Amino acid sequence: MSEDKELTYSDAIQKAGSSMFRFPLISVKGIPLMNHIEREKRNILYIFYEDMKEDPRREVERIMKYMDLSLSDDVVGSIVELTTFKNMKENPMANYTCIPENVFDQSISSFMRKGEVGDWKNHFTPEQSAEFDEDYEKKMKQVNIPFRTQF
Repeated sequence: MSEDKELTYSDAIQKAGSSMFRFPLISVKGIPLMNHIEREKRNILYIFYEDMKEDPRREVERIMKYMDLSLSDDVVGSIVELTTFKNMKENPMANYTCIPENVFDQSISSFMRKGEVGDWKNHFTPEQSAEFDEDYEKKMKQVNIPFRTQF
């Protein structure tokens, strides 16, 4: 790390090349990436940031149903309130300000930025977005995961 410098979005996209995805996919405990038929057979709950921003209570209730939990309306309300972007951005356990500077330097970039759906449009050119979409479609053609970028 001789000369670390902050990359522009264009530089980062170019440097990442075809390895950059809008949606990271991983194998879990040796389970390969799944197509939509295999995914239906697995016990996996997909949660999207856009859905949480749109209706946080609905998403908390989906998680509860998935985990076969029942909580009072007051507890669900507390969960919804404590997990808002604003509250999490102020929480050192969520915003990583409790992490030592030599591990995560907040002066370079904070862990949590704005919490706005679709803000990427303010940083990516239409050409970069099209390149990204093309790469995503190519790499994700066998995986049926609904993807949202706005409300």
